[in-house]
Amino acid sequence: MKSNPIGVISMFYARPFGREHFDCFARAARAGMQFVELLVPEPGELDARETKAAAAANGLEILFAARVNLQRDLASPDPAARAAGLAYLESCVATAVAFGAKIVGGPLYGAPLVFAGRAPAPVDEATRRARVDQVTEALRKAAARAADNGVVLALEPLNRFETDFANTTEHALAIVDSVGSPALGAMLDTFHMSMEDRDIAAAIRKAGSRMVHFQANENHRGFLGDGHVDWPSVARALVAVGYRGPITLEPFRRDDVPVGTCVAQWRAPTRNEDAELAASAAYLRAALDAAGRAK
Repeated sequence: MKSNPIGVISMFYARPFGREHFDCFARAARAGMQFVELLVPEPGELDARETKAAAAANGLEILFAARVNLQRDLASPDPAARAAGLAYLESCVATAVAFGAKIVGGPLYGAPLVFAGRAPAPVDEATRRARVDQVTEALRKAAARAADNGVVLALEPLNRFETDFANTTEHALAIVDSVGSPALGAMLDTFHMSMEDRDIAAAIRKAGSRMVHFQANENHRGFLGDGHVDWPSVARALVAVGYRGPITLEPFRRDDVPVGTCVAQWRAPTRNEDAELAASAAYLRAALDAAGRAK
């Protein structure tokens, strides 16, 4: 049985991730990673040819995570922000081609909340429908560009504190189904699912073949196995739907957080956590292997 490629987000090591962090590719490979999920670089941040070569020298593929903000937001009431949001997604596709990446994932619809400086607010039904329509129309255009370039866009629902547009697996699937392109699928993240989906395993089964990327994270953003996510159940669901795509680990939670620290914000590591990363990957592979044998 083909095993899922397991990788790590570049923010495990550094943010922003520049050429001075290329040594992390070797660390990722030693920890058993098969790819690194980079944030889509802003202009001038990373050179495509040298980054691709540095990753390949360590046997790693590259995936991308898109970065939306209030100035590039498909769900915005501002036409300029919507146009910039579509232009950004199209640029993400071009960047993926240059770096040899096949997947660009994230909250592609935009609608960032407090981390982007926008507080949540209720909307009337007409506004809600208008937002859905404008996002769907823009994503159809972005997906067409992706399809023309052999790239798949992966739409990720986020928890209620990070967006007010797509919070659950059902929300993501509704958008994917409305767009109706093979170049747009769903990306599920167990960190967000642990807050917003009633049953993680059931949500995975419902997503089925519409799921094109998966992020395996504990409820507290720590290392796999030391939170309350039921990984055997998750693994059985992934095996049941035949998911063989990439799985990203995103352990952002540090073990040296004193009281009064904002755990919602990303913090740089203060020590080498490669052993814990390797253990997380091994834990996940064991769960997937066990689920495969029991199928």
